[in-house]
Amino acid sequence: MPGPLHVRGSVVIPEAELVWRFSRSSGPGGQGVNTTDSRVELRYDVANSTALSPAQRARALERLAGRLVDGVLSVTASEQRSQLRNRETAQRRLALEVAAAIAPPPRMRRPTRATRASVERRIAGKKRRSEIKRLRRPD
Repeated sequence: MPGPLHVRGSVVIPEAELVWRFSRSSGPGGQGVNTTDSRVELRYDVANSTALSPAQRARALERLAGRLVDGVLSVTASEQRSQLRNRETAQRRLALEVAAAIAPPPRMRRPTRATRASVERRIAGKKRRSEIKRLRRPD
């Protein structure tokens, strides 16, 4: 469980940059719910991270702007009864968030024109439909 977090490709977040916090979780757990700190909060300082290149950091800060508080991304997990499973879930979620945020932008769409044949088919279909409706009208 402890150790660096592999995000994607060569991007690895060192363990020192991850801040864990545990608290009591609501939800399932029976009698143990009041005594175990199974809720997990994982925090990652995107703004001051050494794991990201300047371009990746800028892209992540832009894309995660709505989720960041003072440049820090926070992920919580409390679905499982076990703290270990919640830790794994939080790590997975953080890795997915960061991977999506640093992914390169999609290629620009190259505009294309409809082929002459497709335009002619469309117009012919409209004419057929028009003719059908014209024939339904009373004379």
